[in-house]
Amino acid sequence: MGSEEKIILAFIFSRSGKEKLTLSEIYLPLSMDLKWFSPKQAKDFVNQALERKLLVKRDGLIKTGFDIKNVEIPVGFHPSIKTFEQKKYEKVEDFEKTENIVTGILKKTNLSEEKILEKIREVEKEKNICFDVAALLVGKEYGVSLEDFFEEVEDKIFIENKE
Repeated sequence: MGSEEKIILAFIFSRSGKEKLTLSEIYLPLSMDLKWFSPKQAKDFVNQALERKLLVKRDGLIKTGFDIKNVEIPVGFHPSIKTFEQKKYEKVEDFEKTENIVTGILKKTNLSEEKILEKIREVEKEKNICFDVAALLVGKEYGVSLEDFFEEVEDKIFIENKE
């Protein structure tokens, strides 16, 4: 990632007024508030920034891996399109807990595993979200206790860097 990526991150952190942010406090402004990214592009951008240590995750919060005070943000800054399209991003390894979510739904309902997987895929396509998040939404719909799966889903979506 070059200087434009550092400017984007410095902008988000400066705008928030905080030194540490949650993952959603980074990718949601990029996609929803500023409309610089699609939600998927924003998540991919955050993943790549974590992978390249421009962002560092500690205790569930994210901070920059560089001093944002040393980054000059031009007035009226808007990132170029090539920033978002420059690379294909690596996928994080497959999520192992999805099977447990499906099992939880099976126990709560009279639906077959095929019907549950079909429902998850429908939600995935309809909301344009990853399969694992769709599984959580379907599980919630059927009243399955999902708190044990949140961290694993988050780790699947965002690369975890430990120092």
